Amino acid sequence: MRQVWITRAGPPEVLRVREAPDPACGPGQVRIRARACGINFADIMARLGVYPDAPRIPCVVGYEISGLVDQVGPGVRGFAPGERVIGMPYFGGYSDTVVLPALQVFKMPAAMSFEEGAALPVVYLTAHHMLRVVARLREGGKVLIHSAAGGVGLAAVELARAQRCTIFGSASPAKHEFLRQRGVTHPLDSGRDVAAAVRAILGPQGGLDVILDPVGGRSWTEGYRLLGDCGHLVAFGFAAAVTGKRRNLPRMVAEFLRIKKISPLQLMSDNRSVSGVNIAHLFHRFDLLGAQFASLLALYEAGQIKPYVDRTFPFDQAAAAHDYLQDRKAKGKVLLVP
Repeated sequence: MRQVWITRAGPPEVLRVREAPDPACGPGQVRIRARACGINFADIMARLGVYPDAPRIPCVVGYEISGLVDQVGPGVRGFAPGERVIGMPYFGGYSDTVVLPALQVFKMPAAMSFEEGAALPVVYLTAHHMLRVVARLREGGKVLIHSAAGGVGLAAVELARAQRCTIFGSASPAKHEFLRQRGVTHPLDSGRDVAAAVRAILGPQGGLDVILDPVGGRSWTEGYRLLGDCGHLVAFGFAAAVTGKRRNLPRMVAEFLRIKKISPLQLMSDNRSVSGVNIAHLFHRFDLLGAQFASLLALYEAGQIKPYVDRTFPFDQAAAAHDYLQDRKAKGKVLLVP
């Protein structure tokens, strides 16, 4: 099999394609020949050496693939060679052949492309978990989605749009018209004061019901102040700590120090909530994630969601793919294709 390896911590050029023997299925496992592999911002942080969950470098990362079943292990029912499936590995997804527990494999809808299949798992599960399970976004609520043109951002926009919400979405101005077309009510310039722009629209008495924030640092502090009664801030990333193509520890420390410390007493007094979501830390709970994934596939078949794939890159252009995503050029998902 062919894999894309992080050979050392550093810029995108540290990514290399390497050959390895094909893995074999054990009991309860399914082997998939991948047709597309998703890239997430966590992969970039792993490449920089600042993602604590990642395997020790050198390593292969990647959380989502789509492809064809080509081997089924003993004890597995419901899968057969040749079936089109989506897989959710806990790392190791930058591979053209992946072996997974059957619980982490899902059949693709007939109309879904392999590219859509690889673009769905992590970003849509993260958005669904934040909005529907953690924050319990109400019908017609007001939601602010940071990095709204990214993979998780666009997934959250679709889910919030399905609930007829007023959607504020931050992104670079070049992506604002695209966001309007996707359902964002108020595109906001991520390079300016997002909090001030939200206040100008809501007025002095207004407040947000839900904020989804993968930026971190000062952004979390400002976001908390934007919440209305019973408002909920969900943190799901720390992108503010990543600048440039190499690790910047002073910047990470500076952004960490900008995070507001909030006591339970203040939360109680303000009638607000703060939560954190790392969907990869729930990979041991597919009894929970499996039901949510089934809901997402039903939403896809009902035409309420449709993953947006910006670009695909072959394995040997993995460095260019990381460049494209880290430079904030992408809208929606960026994929690797074996």
